[in-house]
Amino acid sequence: MKIYLYQGSYDKVKESGVGKAIDHQKKALELNNIPFTLEDDGSWDIIQLNTVFPDSLRAARRARREGKKIIYYGHSTMEDFKNSFKGSNTIAPLFKKWICRCYNQGDLILTPTPYSKEILETYPLTKPILPISNGIDLDFFDRNKGDRESFRKKYNLKKEDKVVVSVGLYIDRKGFREFLELAQSLPQYQFIWFGYTAPALLPENIKEAIKNKPDNVQLPGYISSLELRDALTGSDLFLFLSHEETEGIALLEALAMKIPAIVRDIEIYKDRFKTGEAVYKGNKTIDFRKEIQLLLEGEKEDLTENAYAVVEKVGLKNVGRRLEEIYIDLLNLSPGGEVGGYNESIDNN
Repeated sequence: MKIYLYQGSYDKVKESGVGKAIDHQKKALELNNIPFTLEDDGSWDIIQLNTVFPDSLRAARRARREGKKIIYYGHSTMEDFKNSFKGSNTIAPLFKKWICRCYNQGDLILTPTPYSKEILETYPLTKPILPISNGIDLDFFDRNKGDRESFRKKYNLKKEDKVVVSVGLYIDRKGFREFLELAQSLPQYQFIWFGYTAPALLPENIKEAIKNKPDNVQLPGYISSLELRDALTGSDLFLFLSHEETEGIALLEALAMKIPAIVRDIEIYKDRFKTGEAVYKGNKTIDFRKEIQLLLEGEKEDLTENAYAVVEKVGLKNVGRRLEEIYIDLLNLSPGGEVGGYNESIDNN
């Protein structure tokens, strides 16, 4: 058994959650000694695709002509495509049709969470869908490996400063403008948003918000994983205001680094991260402002160990084991066979 981890157009997504997912799959296979290739050398049995660019669609069709098995990851939905960049809501229905066309090329569709599976099951997809986390690299995102002092020095932060960080594109779906509004209302704290979106893709309201950002906000742009690890070590709170996610790797990374977190109370986190058990939640700006103050002033219980226990279950070693189960089931499935033979225990959320 050998897997072809397709990386066409990787450079276009390497700084996104999809890019992180590809990196995680590679390491998960390595940790479990599962043979794989990054090149189409003809020696593989299953192709694994993550992107929905035309080259991925062509690669899937070529694999089908050659009689190979195909796994297509359903990272994207129309719901999380909306409110992402200028004009995204207008073309969202077309995006939905396109991703369905791509995903239906797979013999099996994998998606990060039971929540995203539920969404995809409402789409005109004809292939079985199974949830499996994108996972978290617990070897890398280890609080003991971060450099708090280096981070604070780089961003001109005082020892006594209390720092709130977030990660994502400059888009409303991620709660970017709300982040700036919260910073405006809490001038006693420092706020840093890591991530970037090309100006040409930004709607005017986002451009205006950036232009008028409060003085206690820094927007350094995209940073490497090493820098992010230092940032999470050197900060006091991770604020994840996203309105829609299929999983949210940035949140998993923060929880792995044992930094207190506040998230929006959205459906995907309803069962996985219960409020007051692993994270704190809010819906409105007033909720978030209150929770931020209580946490940073030490008036809330520290939930970081509870949160770590949740993300520990989706470490890459475990994800790789579940992928191996999937590969074996897929290769043993006879033509026209029923998907019931798949091991549903791979839903590790």
